[in-house]
Amino acid sequence: MPDHAATTAAVTATATPRSRVRVPLRFHDGYAVDAELVTFHGLADGQEHVAVVLGDPAPGTTPLVRLHSECLTGDVFGSARCDCGPQLREAVERIADRGGILLYLRQEGRGIGLYNKLDAYALQDQGLDTYAANTALGLPEDARDYTAAAQMLQALGVTTLDLLSNNPDKAEQLRDLGIAVRDRVPTGVFTTAHNVRYLRAKVLQTQHTLPLGELTGLHAG
Repeated sequence: MPDHAATTAAVTATATPRSRVRVPLRFHDGYAVDAELVTFHGLADGQEHVAVVLGDPAPGTTPLVRLHSECLTGDVFGSARCDCGPQLREAVERIADRGGILLYLRQEGRGIGLYNKLDAYALQDQGLDTYAANTALGLPEDARDYTAAAQMLQALGVTTLDLLSNNPDKAEQLRDLGIAVRDRVPTGVFTTAHNVRYLRAKVLQTQHTLPLGELTGLHAG
């Protein structure tokens, strides 16, 4: 896990919106929605993160927000080794229905990058879980830092939100960075024979709020 001692009670640097563009989103199952994509100046990590603004929150309501870490294999190629693609698809529709923002964060492989993630996959094929594989490569179990996410939210005027996530670390980091997380809303459980060991590791190693009982009857393929 990253060292959160370096984070402060508020984001120290200010980010500003760089551009806004309307984009019609179309998913493989036929779901379609229009979104506004926002880019930013001044993000702390210098990455090209994007805010996907969806729906129209009713006045006085709290927006629903998801911090989605980029996953090329899951989001684009539909890999069954993780639950990232189904989570992305679910999040877009749920946020669009209620009104809120999906932050698409360029943090492939929990922050270790695509090549390292694929190296970790090879070690998982030898029996290591997703976190042990990262450690065996000399990498953090989870290298993600959400300072840029907090900057993006503040640049969009969002300081209070409901967080669509099973990961308690996301809520903890946002709160440390001055974002009020009113509630953490669980995502669905997207289990396949290929990702059940991965999901179980998330529950046991990093306390993701997934129903462990539903993950005991399947075996990795």
